[in-house]
Amino acid sequence: MVRRFDSLLDAMERDRSQAGPLAGTIDHFLKVTRSYRFGLFACYRVPDLPRTNNALEQLFGAYRHHERRATGRKAASPATVLRGSVRLIAGTATRLRRYEAGDLATADRQQWEALRRRLEQRHTARVLRCRFRRNPDAFLKQIETDFLKQIETDFLKQIETDFLQQTLPA
Repeated sequence: MVRRFDSLLDAMERDRSQAGPLAGTIDHFLKVTRSYRFGLFACYRVPDLPRTNNALEQLFGAYRHHERRATGRKAASPATVLRGSVRLIAGTATRLRRYEAGDLATADRQQWEALRRRLEQRHTARVLRCRFRRNPDAFLKQIETDFLKQIETDFLKQIETDFLQQTLPA
């Protein structure tokens, strides 16, 4: 397959003068194709790597279908953005076999807590973006107030440190 592809590219390069006004397009195609060449044939180098991503696309499509049925939405749920990485894996894993409560007890608690923190950070960032869109003036006012408090606190700490350095013997 790789040899046939290379011979096609060689033929395109060799016969490029016959392309007339499309010669620049052929040059561009050859340049881009060469830059992606290493990854194009990974399925022949890596054992058990599928030639296409059709199965993966089908998996994502099935997830979207079930998500829309469960939520009643026509478009993707906002929760997919926040928790899609977890939901997709959980949905796929539960298709493969049934899980019991005992299976969950063997999970690594620290890893689970780290995942929960990452998901919560994404949720918090999304909430903050919504606060700005709903009422930008109030949001900016709150940021300004917090900033001024922080500056005041830092300034007072610096004064206290300077005072202590001047009054205490070295």
